[in-house]
Amino acid sequence: MIKRLSSSVGKYKYPAILTMLFMVGEVVIECFIPFLTADLVNRIKAGTAISNVIQTGSILILLAFCSLAFGGLAAFTAAKASTGFAKNLRRDVFHKIQKYSFENIDHFSSSSLVTRLTTDISNVQMAFMMLIRVAIRSPLMLIFAIIMAYRMGGPLASTFVVVVPILAIGLFMVGKFAMPAFRSVFKKYDKLNESIEENVRAMRVVKGFSREDYEKEKFASAADNICKDFTKAERIVALNSPLMQFCLYFNMIFILIIGSKLTITSKGTMVDVGQISAMMTYGMQILMSLMMLSMIYVMLTMSIESMKRISEVLAEEPVLTNPEHPLMELKDGSVIFENVALKYTKTAKQNALSSINLTIESGMTVGVIGGTGSGKSTLVQLIPRLYDVTEGRVKVGGINVKDYDLKALRDQVAMVLQKNLLFSGTIKDNIRWGNQEATDEEIIEACKLAQAHEFILSFPEGYDTWIEQGGTNVSGGQKQRLCIARALIKKPKILILDDSTSAVDTRTDALIQEGFKNFIPHTTKIIIAQRISSVKDADLIVVMDHGTISDAGTHDSLMRTSEIYQEVYKQQTGGDQNA
Repeated sequence: MIKRLSSSVGKYKYPAILTMLFMVGEVVIECFIPFLTADLVNRIKAGTAISNVIQTGSILILLAFCSLAFGGLAAFTAAKASTGFAKNLRRDVFHKIQKYSFENIDHFSSSSLVTRLTTDISNVQMAFMMLIRVAIRSPLMLIFAIIMAYRMGGPLASTFVVVVPILAIGLFMVGKFAMPAFRSVFKKYDKLNESIEENVRAMRVVKGFSREDYEKEKFASAADNICKDFTKAERIVALNSPLMQFCLYFNMIFILIIGSKLTITSKGTMVDVGQISAMMTYGMQILMSLMMLSMIYVMLTMSIESMKRISEVLAEEPVLTNPEHPLMELKDGSVIFENVALKYTKTAKQNALSSINLTIESGMTVGVIGGTGSGKSTLVQLIPRLYDVTEGRVKVGGINVKDYDLKALRDQVAMVLQKNLLFSGTIKDNIRWGNQEATDEEIIEACKLAQAHEFILSFPEGYDTWIEQGGTNVSGGQKQRLCIARALIKKPKILILDDSTSAVDTRTDALIQEGFKNFIPHTTKIIIAQRISSVKDADLIVVMDHGTISDAGTHDSLMRTSEIYQEVYKQQTGGDQNA
């Protein structure tokens, strides 16, 4: 896991190394300052010349500025390294998600992926900064301060034999009991993000059913659960402060009482005033180092859960990959299914598709109908390799789809899915998703073919009209027609419409079908529809039922042989043969 995440550091390893070097310099100077200060106090007590005081004081001032410079440089390089690491990590996770097939995406919810890309990476960023800065400073400070304390303090250093174990054990126990609460928070963050995402995306539905109060309660419940876990954890972590105060004051009292007694009784031969001063400083450094180490422990333990969640995304291997020597050209838009079966996952008990045998010649118009869950969408998703078959083969242009380069294949297969999605930007920007190099004339032509040109011109800004995220400022039918135009602009060899004219009226639907026939005769058109009228004139109509092809043929032949087709036709037309 550490190796996988550290690969995202990249070029920012150099500021990370510089941070650690600056930390070493700062610690060495800070540990040396109390030594010089103690020596100066003792020399002042002994009546040294003012010139010696000025000289030592100047050295102390110089060291203080050097320590400040090292600390400032470390803060700058640590910020650069940690933010750069987080940027690279977000990029790597996002790029990894883009390579996922539908099967991979099914492993994670969208809200969970959002949490991993935001909250989890922020936690890892903070942990990385602490590792290269505080995690270097605190152990070094602890070691150097203890060494200098025993060298300077003599018998006074025995205070650390009592204080250090008490503080170390106490901080460890605080961290141990706080961690379970911190770990449980991240899964609850997923639920909180899920609640927000669902509410925002389904705002119209929420308002349409007057479910605002229900959504508020659901959000409040998710937020309260996170608050309770954080409160529980913070209550435990809050014990750090009184524990630290106890050890600090114990150390001060011990040094002052025992040190003063030894100074008076030995007349400064065993312990002197300067040593007491140095011991107070070293004691503070030791205890603060332990305190910082406990913070690192808490932060890292919190971040380990985030690291695991991010690592899961990076470790997920795309199910669909390019062959060693992929083909880059599709000869035509013919499609052949040979004994195809599909399971969504390897552990699935039932097939989503079974015994699929179907031949579609290039340029044909094929209709696909069937009930909900019959496998219509799954069938067409095999053509651009959004899923891979479990058994059998799918051929496009006479070649197994697994032999093509994925991008080359998908560039020649345009899909308009059931859930039409537009992106924030102008209408032109959205259409150019299909072809970034498309001219204005090509955009207009595609929109005319999709029956979108007229309503676009009705907008004050025309093709420069701004589309809100998700296309919320256009109707469902307008959204579908824009998505069809976006697919057509690709000029694909295969065009798949997955129930993508359901929101348009029958006249517009008929015009779109007529446009396909006249303007893209050589493009293979596969139309999934609920309405018989949308596929009635197709060259071939495929009837799906429970993941298998129940019947296939023309409208007339299916009216004679297919009970399912006859039933659907009667339901939609009332049995009128001329409908």
